[in-house]
Amino acid sequence: MLNPNLAEIELSPDDYQRYSRHIILPEVGLDGQKRIKAASILCIGTGGLGSPLLLYLAAAGIGRIGIIDFDIVDHSNLQRQIIHGTSWVGKPKIESAKHRILEINPYCQVDLYETQLTASNALDIIRPYDIVIDGTDNFPTRYLTNDACVLLNKPNVYGSIFRFEGQATVFNYQDGPNYRDLYPEPPPPGMVPSCAEGGVLGVLPGIIGTIQATEALKIILGAPNTLSGRLLLFNAWEMKFRELRLRPNPERPVIEKLIDYEQFCGIPQAKAAEVAESSALSEMTVLELKALMERQDKDFILLDVRNPNEYDIARIPGSVLVPLPDIEAGHGIEKVKELLDGHEGILIAHCKMGGRSAKALTLLKEAGIEGINVKGGITAWSKEVDSSVTQY
Repeated sequence: MLNPNLAEIELSPDDYQRYSRHIILPEVGLDGQKRIKAASILCIGTGGLGSPLLLYLAAAGIGRIGIIDFDIVDHSNLQRQIIHGTSWVGKPKIESAKHRILEINPYCQVDLYETQLTASNALDIIRPYDIVIDGTDNFPTRYLTNDACVLLNKPNVYGSIFRFEGQATVFNYQDGPNYRDLYPEPPPPGMVPSCAEGGVLGVLPGIIGTIQATEALKIILGAPNTLSGRLLLFNAWEMKFRELRLRPNPERPVIEKLIDYEQFCGIPQAKAAEVAESSALSEMTVLELKALMERQDKDFILLDVRNPNEYDIARIPGSVLVPLPDIEAGHGIEKVKELLDGHEGILIAHCKMGGRSAKALTLLKEAGIEGINVKGGITAWSKEVDSSVTQY
């Protein structure tokens, strides 16, 4: 309802007090606050981006907020996902988010969708809302969100974050570009590491998420100069903003229907390749590694291929650090050869969860060095063998 009948919308005495700082702004005023009250927004994800933007949209007086997420709150979320608290660890994120929203604004209607957004449900979930805000962290859902918004003619407020950098824009608004104009094709699976692998500065999603909330309010108010056609880039480490122009690609394929986005992004193919790669490698469980370590007659070298800062957080006793980037660059392979020189024992490799060590062993195998991968990595070691080893 981006063009509601303002005569039918009333503000209560509490509304006048609650939103007085909005109402006295000439650019907002009574009519603007009524538009905000009449608006409905769907937020996809309640993570780093969804947390701050949901808080500010609720506080601003959005009348109806939909939230779609199927994850639970984890301790590792609390560093940046500020809508959640310690008491909600282990519970659904959407329930945590609703609880916090209603504490801020008890007059907000909050719709919950505890499910994964898919090609089969996206149109039905998105259709009732005026604006969609993309707070996701994976390419299949970003393309799905974009295509559904194009088919339904809904503005799509986009944001993404990684390490110290973030970006934001508005897609599919006033004949502006959509996500496929920025990224016509998805990157190869694994090419872009996740925040779980690469990390993220905790305050960064607060900045980008708040920009997304700002753009949503500007769309509702009919403000000029939205981020449609402009990609805002932010580097928190350097405290610099940059801007790139975006234009619709006249040769862009017409979006006519929703597709299999996992297939489009190469996820099944990548998983199949990963399975094939893993099957070509020898593996052991952490319990088997523990039994091996307890035997005095078995000689081995335990290789840790995580990054040095991860090694500082937690390590398996007796492990030797040779980071995966060093192995990829080649000099790490030489270091492994030096470790094995004159050594008759077996090579065992691990990382955080087993993926990077499998990649390292594949590279080492190409160099003529055989090894065994530890399934589940140091995370499994902490859960199944030694709980004193810190999980991160």
